[in-house]
Amino acid sequence: MTNKIRTGFFGGSFNPIHKGHLGLADFILQQGYVDEVWFVVSPKNPLKATADPADARQRLLAVRTALQDHPHTFASDIEFNRPVPSYTVDTLRYAESTFPGREFVLIIGGDNLDLFTQWKDYDYLLQHHDILVYPRTGASNTVPQGWNRVTLLNAPHMDISSTQLRNGEQR
Repeated sequence: MTNKIRTGFFGGSFNPIHKGHLGLADFILQQGYVDEVWFVVSPKNPLKATADPADARQRLLAVRTALQDHPHTFASDIEFNRPVPSYTVDTLRYAESTFPGREFVLIIGGDNLDLFTQWKDYDYLLQHHDILVYPRTGASNTVPQGWNRVTLLNAPHMDISSTQLRNGEQR
């Protein structure tokens, strides 16, 4: 067994970052799933039209500010000098070669789990990474049979989303 740092790879637009993102990272850390969480700000997500690459630096700064009181969490700009749009598998392959002392654990929401087979090289991710899934309202929140490295988290429900915040629907 290696002594690699288990690093949660929490990618997203974070447009905007909110208490749900922060609460999930805190939960994952407190439960011992990972040693640290990287909030990987994506300049342009290929499956979402909600992030403007032009405001990526502002979103990164907002994430850095939000993480100030959350130990073992870090804002990452690893995708800023990578090809756009950002594909998680490409960023993880790059991160693995750049940071060999880390074992990257993918953190996604249940909504992304439902779309996971649309992700570039999703089979590589399933074979090479543990994947933690936060159940989301409206998602199936079902791990397909044979996806043995995928864990559906029993995390507290947080009824908030970036979409709600952008639309002024914060509860």
